[in-house]
This record gives sequence, structure tokens and C-alpha cells, in this order.
Amino acid sequence: MPDYLLAIDQGTTSTRAILFDVALAPVATAQREFPQIYPAPGLVEHDPEAIWTSTLTTVREVLTRTGARPGDIAALGITNQRETALVWDRATGRPLHNAIVWQDRRTAAACDALRAAGHEPTISARTGLLLDPYFSATKIAWLLDHVDGARAAARAGRLAFGTVDSFLLWRLTGGKVHATDATNAARTLLMDIRRGGWDPGLCELFDIPDAVLPQIRDCAGDFGATDIFGGSIRILAMAGDQQAATVGQGCFRPGMVKSTYGTGCFALLHTGETPIVSSNRLLTTIAYQLGGRRSYALEGTIFIAGAAVQWLRDALKVIGAAPDVNALAAAADPAEQVYLVPAFVGLGAPWWNAQARGAVYGLTRKSGVAELARAALEAVGYQTRDLLEAMRADWPAMGADTVLRVDGGMAASDVTMQFLADMLAAPVDRPLVMETTALGVAYLAGYAAGVCPDLPDFAARWRRERRFEPRMDTTTRERKWAGWRDAVERTLSRR
Repeated sequence: MPDYLLAIDQGTTSTRAILFDVALAPVATAQREFPQIYPAPGLVEHDPEAIWTSTLTTVREVLTRTGARPGDIAALGITNQRETALVWDRATGRPLHNAIVWQDRRTAAACDALRAAGHEPTISARTGLLLDPYFSATKIAWLLDHVDGARAAARAGRLAFGTVDSFLLWRLTGGKVHATDATNAARTLLMDIRRGGWDPGLCELFDIPDAVLPQIRDCAGDFGATDIFGGSIRILAMAGDQQAATVGQGCFRPGMVKSTYGTGCFALLHTGETPIVSSNRLLTTIAYQLGGRRSYALEGTIFIAGAAVQWLRDALKVIGAAPDVNALAAAADPAEQVYLVPAFVGLGAPWWNAQARGAVYGLTRKSGVAELARAALEAVGYQTRDLLEAMRADWPAMGADTVLRVDGGMAASDVTMQFLADMLAAPVDRPLVMETTALGVAYLAGYAAGVCPDLPDFAARWRRERRFEPRMDTTTRERKWAGWRDAVERTLSRR
């Protein structure tokens, strides 16, 4: 029996390859950052070739480090930043343009026009999403309209669209497979999440030829094979990063909720096999699809979480490395109350304001970089409370003390996780295996390969590394919360 499962975790700022044994213990990890491209304020792009190179490099590194050969790997799974859009030439495999990243705001006016024309209710009813530049459809339309000859080539069937999973799959299989999974397809504004397929009416509305779209498949199943690494490796799983983390956290029962803190923050509440329509501007999305059966979730999206720490490091240069923010924040004066509303690329749920921009409130003559660092970490707690308050309103069965399972880079920060528990007035559980996104897709690949157990048995293996219990008194919690809500209202009212 093969010894390993391989996960490619292609994120917003870096790509990782992680090799797991068939018991799902991590054996080796390699990671490579790649450049973020900002052509203008509110615009974010990636070089597709940098994504591809980082993928090849990290996979080769873990294979070399462990001495593993392709024949030792039972299956490969791919998980990815989701709504980021690419279009490439089917004949050459070359992208027509840089990838337009999920954070990009260039299509805000197009979304506004569609909303003004009254299309949002129909779009939301079919996709579970809202009209926002975050999602892929308006990005695809922008690429077809702004690259010379692209729209004609798309109609002639010469181009392919994909989120990053599809692009990597195409390259890994040498152009043999153009496919995506249901969780990534559900983030495009083009999929009917109840029917499980591309919606012809939405494709017509966004003027996207169906010839460019990939085939939608289950999260675990046959996605072809790659022979790039010196032998054949079966590709048996794909899932968007937040859904892969939901799987990795063992959130298979309705009512379980996880929140991932990476570049942004994404909280998913499992709601079962019936989609729940949000009345509080959350997203209805597919948690996973196995055997043609879909499980659904309510999702709250925060655009900026760990990216605020990167801003402190790269733009303000007040820390040398991301973990340094913890000591700096701990040195802040408790009497100072500074709020950072990190709307660098707009505000996500539950506000969905693409025009909002970042702001800082509460500065005094005594405020300094320590107070700003603390505000960047505390913004995670405030924004997560925004999401969970909306989830409780949409899902009354979710109790006030529901345990939140956390993962992602910022979850390693004890300071941030304690404040999160304090602000939620609920327990926060950090798992023993922090790489839950990669773990989730590795499990799905192993499940498809027949080397991993069924979902309940996998969930029973989940282990907690630490629980953070709330310690803040109610008066302080509500005072700080009221200050945050005032800061958000002031940000949204700016012209």
C-alpha cells in the first residue's frame, strides 16, 4: 500500500505542499511566498506563472526531503484560494492576463450596475451569494472585455476559465482535464447551488460563454493524474480552502462552526443538506459534495485578517516578522482604546461595502505603534463577532456558547485567540494539527483512494491543542464592542 497522501495548498500569499502519511500525520512541509501585484488602489493581481512555479517547487521539495517517489503516494489533493480568476489559451496553456485576486475591487461599478438593474435577488436565489467584486463572474467578464480578442476567442471555444484549482489541474494533467469541484464552482456567481450545475441564465447575464467553463465534480473523485514529478500520481480531491478547512476540522454535523484566520477570515457554519437563506447578508454556500450529495453552510467573509499584520510589517515596517506583532501588541497601554477598521479592500460580511476603505479611530497623543498593533489583532475578534451574531440570527439553534474551532496562521497567536474568546463570550478551540486546510483535502484524497476512514471516523480523530475560555467581564466586553460598532459606522458613512 502507498505510504503517503500529498496536499497542494495554494493560498493568497504563498503555496504549500504537505506530505501526510496515510494516518494523516504531517511528514514534511514546504512553503514559498510569491509576489502580490497592486496595479492601482483596490486592484490585486497574481502572476499565474509564479503560482505555478511555487507549486512545482514546493512539491519537489517535500519529495526530495522525504525521499518519497510518485509510486509511494496514494493520492494528491488540491486546495486553493477560491474566487481568484484566470483565463488561459487552451492550445498553449498560457494565461491571457494576470490572475485577478478575490480581494480585487475593479468590478465594483459593474456589480453596482447589475444591482441597480434589479438582478441581485435572482442571483442570490440561485447562487446563495451577493453581487460583489469578490466573486469570479465579473472578473471573468472583465478579462474577456479588456484583453484584445479574448471575447471572440472565448466564443470560439479557444479559451478556458478557472479558479486556481482548475488552472493547476490543467497544468498538472498536461491540459487533459478541465474541471473544478462544487465548492469552488459555488463561488463564481454562475452555479445553481441547489441543482448543482452551471446556470445558463446567469452565464447569459454575465455574458460568459459556457465553452470556457470547467466541468463540476465532487470534492473527492477522479480528477486525472499527473506525471510531472517522475511518475504517475492520481489526483483524487479538490476543494476551496475554506471548505477544505471545514473538512479538516471535522465539522460534519449541522451546527458546528469553524473560522480560518489567514490573509482574510472565513467562518463557516454547517447547516446540513438543505441550504439556509440568510436574512443577515451572509453567504449560502456548499460545504462539500460527495457522491453527488451536497452539504451546505452559512459563510461569513472578512477580507482582511492576517493581511493587517502584513501591512504592519511590509508597509509601516513596525515589525520585522509577523509573529513580532504579539509582543508589540502586549506592550500597548490598556488605557488607550484604538480601533483599526481594516477596510483596505472594502468590507465583507455583513456589510458588503466595496467602496469602504481602512480607517483608524481613537488616536491620542500617547498612541503609538503598540496600540496600532493591538488594534490590528483586536479587529479579528470584533469582525468575527459580527459574523457570529449574524449566524445566530439566521440559525437560532446555534447557542451563544457554541464552540468555535479555529485554524490558519493567526490562530497560532495566543493574544489574538484569547481576545477572540473574550469578545465572543464563548470557547475557542485550536486543533492539534493546525494545517487543517491541507489536512482536509488530503483526507478527501485518501477517502477517494480508499485509504482513509469515513467521515464520522475521521471526525472522531480530531484533537484539540488548546481551549481559550472567555475571561473578560461583560461591562468591558460590551464597552469595547460598542466602540467597534461606532468605528464601523463612521467608516461606512465616509464619502
